[in-house]
Amino acid sequence: MLNAATSQSSAQPLPTQSEYLLEIVDVTKEFPGVKALSEVQLRVRPGTVLALMGENGAGKSTLMKIIAGIYQPDAGELRLRGEPVHFETPLQALQSGIAMIHQELNLMPFMTIAENIWLGREPLNALHLVDHGRMRRQTQALLDRLRINLDPDDNVGSLSIAGRQMVEIAKAVSYDSDVLIMDEPTSAITETEVAHLFSIIADLKAQGKGIVYITHKMDEVFQIADEVAVFRDGQYIGSQRADSMNGDGLIAMMVGRELNQLFPERTAPRKDVLLSVRDLALEGVFSGVSFDLHAGEVLGIAGLMGSGRTNVAEALFGVTPATSGEIRIDGEPVRMNDPCLAIQKGLALLTEDRKDTGLFPCLSVGENMEVAVLSGFASGGFVQQQRLDELCEQMSQQLRVKTPSLDQCIANLSGGNQQKALLARWLMTRPRVLILDEPTRGIDVGAKAEIYRLIANLAAEGLAVIMISSELPEVMGMSDRVMVMHEGTVTGFLDHAEVTQERVMHLASGNPVFH
Repeated sequence: MLNAATSQSSAQPLPTQSEYLLEIVDVTKEFPGVKALSEVQLRVRPGTVLALMGENGAGKSTLMKIIAGIYQPDAGELRLRGEPVHFETPLQALQSGIAMIHQELNLMPFMTIAENIWLGREPLNALHLVDHGRMRRQTQALLDRLRINLDPDDNVGSLSIAGRQMVEIAKAVSYDSDVLIMDEPTSAITETEVAHLFSIIADLKAQGKGIVYITHKMDEVFQIADEVAVFRDGQYIGSQRADSMNGDGLIAMMVGRELNQLFPERTAPRKDVLLSVRDLALEGVFSGVSFDLHAGEVLGIAGLMGSGRTNVAEALFGVTPATSGEIRIDGEPVRMNDPCLAIQKGLALLTEDRKDTGLFPCLSVGENMEVAVLSGFASGGFVQQQRLDELCEQMSQQLRVKTPSLDQCIANLSGGNQQKALLARWLMTRPRVLILDEPTRGIDVGAKAEIYRLIANLAAEGLAVIMISSELPEVMGMSDRVMVMHEGTVTGFLDHAEVTQERVMHLASGNPVFH
């Protein structure tokens, strides 16, 4: 394992400054109540991918926002092509050749793909009006070059999360920047689209571009990274060549300790059926969904994008009521047409997109956590705030939410800590059935292990869990049974003992019988 000192002394002599596209030298950044970065460093060579790794709250996204001109450093220096630079705005960074794909998508949903990509730099005609025809042709050429099968005239709001992610990638590439920052670019796309993105990255490397790649998916690091830099608690830990590392060593650098087992061992004795679903359907989206969910069971739902996994979860929770079929709780039929009713019946839903359907970004961490249980702490028209604060503090400590205080604006937290705060929100409702849609998206490996242990403990206490995930190792490692879907239909069930990636992918591709 290397630290900041040994990584420079034990290797070959470092190249001169001119051999780096981007250098970060002793950058420090503080926010009220927290030191986000402390004298960190980073170097990006042309034609390479530098993977920036670390747990949530390590300071990765903060540094990327400094490089992109969103934040300004309190101390330290940025050098671009060997020359000191200071960006007051994101536009200055873009004009200097730095583009960023943000972890939280930043597109305008009511504008077309073309309008989003060229926003602020639209081609103009002789009358200085937007030349929509030319803009559309430029967009089509860009999408063709990147082999992205989307229509430039489609509204971004009509796209899936994966589609929006591909638009973000196309927009960043359109700037023809020398340095491209990718913050969790594969968090919402399928394996096929990930392979597509990696081919785009290979093309960019061949053009001499430098790419900073942030991910929590360990397998991706060893697929595409040339070098790996690790941050921990706002400090630079060290850098190494990717081909000189392994997964265990990288995890140890990131978390400062060994993770002996990612998925907890557990046995799930079959208990009473809590939730029973028969022939559930949402016209035009999914049909014929039937299963029983037992107390203490973790039922995984797997499938490719568009398989209907999320739609089933939303129908169970009353977000989009089913058009036919039956839902029973404790054997009693329930017409689930309202999330408030679902909460009353003991259901909770952690949605897949925390930004659009989970967070209240202008509110504090505590206010985001307490919103689902406020009515239970009201008496005589007043909220029993002290009791509520105590419960929020207890849940924050249990889930290890990293925040200076519960009064901190939740938008200032890392993505993983936002996710843990949302999970705390739903656990405070004391649910009997917990529906988790992509529960570890954008969460580091240490926090994943904590959430997996929490899920296992909740199941051991009799909670029934439905877990939807695009990560097959997660589905396989945590589920007692796996229900696989393809294009709105259930293609099969697999018990924990028989589940393999090959079997899941076979069923997810629409083949109901595995040979």
